[in-house]
Amino acid sequence: MCDKFKTIAYKSKGEFKEKGSKFYAFAFPVSNEEEVKEYQSALRKEYYDARHHVYAFIIGADSSFYRASDDGEPANSSGMPVLGQIRSHELTNILIVVIRYFGGVKLGIPGLINAYKTAAAQAIANNKIIEKVVRKIMQLSFEYSELNNVMRIASENQLQQINQHYDTACKIDFLVDKSDVEKLVSCFDLISNIKIEIIDE
Repeated sequence: MCDKFKTIAYKSKGEFKEKGSKFYAFAFPVSNEEEVKEYQSALRKEYYDARHHVYAFIIGADSSFYRASDDGEPANSSGMPVLGQIRSHELTNILIVVIRYFGGVKLGIPGLINAYKTAAAQAIANNKIIEKVVRKIMQLSFEYSELNNVMRIASENQLQQINQHYDTACKIDFLVDKSDVEKLVSCFDLISNIKIEIIDE
């Protein structure tokens, strides 16, 4: 799994017209499938009268989770070209929906591929590509007597604390760069009776 990945910074739009048909592309940064469904639902409500809502998305730093849908267009004529644009820009954590208003003239498979690809490319071009670092949540469980030692290591490594519970038994969550996990585990492992869990952000 990579330590860094490329995605888009914000929502953006693209547009393409061919023989009366209009293709409106919308690109969104997403981090999970729930966000994908929310954006799709909102677009279907706003553009309820459109003939097709074609989409493609990739999620995960390793780009392992992806989907593409032709939404009634001929097989592989639309969803895959949109997905192809995402891949050609080496992006992840991104959803692109291309909405088509049919203009009365059929474009044929090559025409559809070009239209959906071009609209998706426009949405990406109208955005900003950014690089993000893969981060993990490091959950530490330890005795209260070790709190100073834990906080000293956290301070030395400038860790971002995101959750804590202090009692006779303490629990603290830190947000850490994936590339630093191994080094930090080695540091915290020196503390007696500490339990370390690493989970996805």
